[in-house]
Amino acid sequence: MDSIIVVPPHCPGPGHQLRLRPGEKLAFGRAVEGLTIDHEGVSRHAGEIAAQGAFWILSNMSRTQTYVVENPEGAGEHIKVGPGRLDAPVPFEFARVVLPAAGELLSFEVWAPRHDHLPRHGGALDGTQTLPAFSLDPAKRYFAVLAALCEPRLRGAPHAPVPTVEQVVERLAPGWPAANRATVQWNIDYLAVKLRLKPPAEQAGPGPRLNGKKEALASLALRFDLVREDDLAVLPCAVRQEAGARQGAGR
Repeated sequence: MDSIIVVPPHCPGPGHQLRLRPGEKLAFGRAVEGLTIDHEGVSRHAGEIAAQGAFWILSNMSRTQTYVVENPEGAGEHIKVGPGRLDAPVPFEFARVVLPAAGELLSFEVWAPRHDHLPRHGGALDGTQTLPAFSLDPAKRYFAVLAALCEPRLRGAPHAPVPTVEQVVERLAPGWPAANRATVQWNIDYLAVKLRLKPPAEQAGPGPRLNGKKEALASLALRFDLVREDDLAVLPCAVRQEAGARQGAGR
């Protein structure tokens, strides 16, 4: 099973992602068989990524440049991998590797969708722990996106169309001011990878179509209780505030 997914710069779709199984390695640089970064400021063999189950390690083969690995969801959270550093463990579920290159900053993404978390309910038992079918972290933004996709049906409209990307952006904006179409779509694409959905036969266009990626994600999450009504607490309070305003206006 793939444990690490490398997303090259300007990756046009899933077919261009590079997938690593535990123990596999991927070299990156200007002249390597692996992830080729065609820039004169990048070393011929700039570094190497190795999959280690639910996380990955980064080796910096440059003798002069420090690489930075950022957590896109963190408030500036990052680690630095100095020149010549080998096997630096990266703890982020999704990360952006930033390479300085002749006055520019080049980057590519690495996803570790097999990140495991303790179950939200229940205590520890003796014996071997059962591996979770789906590992989701309610503290991550992707979970809020998934909750927003499921919200209409969890609030009592079981046949409601799944929200559009624009509606999800509007729903999450009070608690995530930087949300936009691109960031929400990025999280939807990441959820499709994390929940191991097959790519749809055709990309869903704008509007509440019922045969696209968003519909598949919402259906899977609701069918297996990956998102419950209690989980809607991760969403901003806009719906409850609007309801309260309407009640106040009617007095």
